[in-house]
Amino acid sequence: MFLSRTSFVLAMSLWGLQASAHEFWISPEAYVIPNGGQVQAELRVGEEMSGAGYSFNPRTFERFELIQGGQTVEVEGRLGDRPALDMTAPGEGLLVVVHETTANRLTYTQMAKFEKFATHKDFDDAVGQHRARGLPEDRFVERYHRYAKSLIAVGDGAGSDVEVGMKTEILALANPYTDDLAEMPVKVLLDGAPRADAQIELFEKAPDGSVTVTLHRTDAEGMGAVPVKPGHEYLVDAVALIPLDEGDPTQTPVWWTVWAALTFMVPE
Repeated sequence: MFLSRTSFVLAMSLWGLQASAHEFWISPEAYVIPNGGQVQAELRVGEEMSGAGYSFNPRTFERFELIQGGQTVEVEGRLGDRPALDMTAPGEGLLVVVHETTANRLTYTQMAKFEKFATHKDFDDAVGQHRARGLPEDRFVERYHRYAKSLIAVGDGAGSDVEVGMKTEILALANPYTDDLAEMPVKVLLDGAPRADAQIELFEKAPDGSVTVTLHRTDAEGMGAVPVKPGHEYLVDAVALIPLDEGDPTQTPVWWTVWAALTFMVPE
């Protein structure tokens, strides 16, 4: 599908606004495809695994890749293509889709909104730090990046997830398509190091479309485990908040949020 110019411009104007407040994830059309089949996935922004899909646009991403068996293939497309990912699978096995966005900004005009966000994402000391740093409360800027991965089974789906070197990422420590799982073990990384005692938000979509959200935590080694069920689709999300000091706090970002997301499905 190819967007009209008017639709494309409108979509891009909404991209940063919606992405700032909601989850961002890779949403495959199918998580299990035959060898040599077509890999198709939307880039979605929304809440509780429901949201708009966005088109292929190199201006909005730093990386968009398929990784399989030690080989990396850049995702190709034309400006405005939807779904954003529509390529022939490079080979058989577990396919890791990687997407890293460009930088975006969010301007807060009410401290209460920042406090609500900080509470939701378990940044208990963020407001205290903000005030201790003497930062403005009526208008300040946050920079944010999204780092998303998705696991797709091609053919036999054999293989394992890999670290891809993003600022932050969630690493699956089991294969949901070949392993018999009641829990999916994961590892949350920041700058390649484990994030200890980090909140993990799990979105679980049942076959009837209903979504359940639960909270979990990593241990001292950055490891966590989330419950999974056959036939259900999952989005695992973890956010880190990093203080910035880049000059005048009324003109430059004072916080940086980095969002890690991982999607997969557990077959019946």
